[in-house]
Amino acid sequence: MAGSRVVASCSLVIMAFMAVATAATVPAVYVFGDSLADVGNNNHLLTVLKADFSHNGMDYPGGVATGRFSNGKNSADFLAEKLGLATSPPYLALSSSSNANYVNGVSFASGGAGVSNDTNTELCITFDKQIEYYSGVYASLARSLGQTQATTHLTKSIFAITIGSNDIIHYAKANAAATPSQQQQYVDALIQSLSGQLQSLYNLGARKVLFLGTGPVGCTPSLREMSSTKVCSAVANAMAVQYNKAAEGVLSGMAAQHPDLHYALFDSSAALLRYIDQPAEYGFVEAKAACCGLGDMNAKIACTPLSSYCANRSDHVFWDFYHPTEATARMLTATAFDGSAPFIFPINVKQLSAI
Repeated sequence: MAGSRVVASCSLVIMAFMAVATAATVPAVYVFGDSLADVGNNNHLLTVLKADFSHNGMDYPGGVATGRFSNGKNSADFLAEKLGLATSPPYLALSSSSNANYVNGVSFASGGAGVSNDTNTELCITFDKQIEYYSGVYASLARSLGQTQATTHLTKSIFAITIGSNDIIHYAKANAAATPSQQQQYVDALIQSLSGQLQSLYNLGARKVLFLGTGPVGCTPSLREMSSTKVCSAVANAMAVQYNKAAEGVLSGMAAQHPDLHYALFDSSAALLRYIDQPAEYGFVEAKAACCGLGDMNAKIACTPLSSYCANRSDHVFWDFYHPTEATARMLTATAFDGSAPFIFPINVKQLSAI
């Protein structure tokens, strides 16, 4: 027994050392994207795309709604935890301060954002606007740290990006009969914009990029509910696959052109479909209907204080008509962090952080 306790103690010491080493390797996370990573930016906007009310946050520490589109934590929180860091705070909460500190990371993610500026333009911080805000942060870091130290800091930091879902959802809802050729044309247009956006981030110091691809958005309760048979939208899911494949092409091309750029791409579509197709195997009971909402499949109306909600959030894949539960986000992030191809490639987040 004594020997077992010694082994256990040594294991704990090694785990603690590894966590500290990872945190030292990655000083900060700069987050870009949509509601899957929003930690409160939309709280500061005049928009209907908010989550700063119940029943959102009911499982978050303290049971408070923070602006996360979730019953608890989201992927940005779990990524930070895995790296031994605090969650990067929302940019709009920091920017109002005259003494804003961006060294520990910041999140620009905004619910509703898309690759295209035409997606929810007036309701969120568009991806282009997020990059514009980040350029100000870049300049601030250069002033406070000096250009050389700022460059070193950003080179070690991780730039986490989750964008594209809203573009595809909007297109699929408006073009249910789109042909494969029409779908590809729209994805190509998104990728053309995405390529320029990623290049802008590289030009502003991004060297470790975690790109979280679009999930199988056709299987969200909202899009299922539109089908008379409640099946997934084939159009939306096909476009998600096309988009993720093309995004990988952009990143691999950039890495070939810029040897100092390293990336990990998470195929959210393939990873999440496992839970949807075989829920029991992954600890879920419900993979079609939302936990919180109103109407058929809890997918007619978003999660609001008037909505009904499930008793056990951890056995549902989806929290509301679009977003995953905390349990789903935790599992997906764990796969991205230390999983392998075909879900995360060419390296995982743990390997990316060690570079």
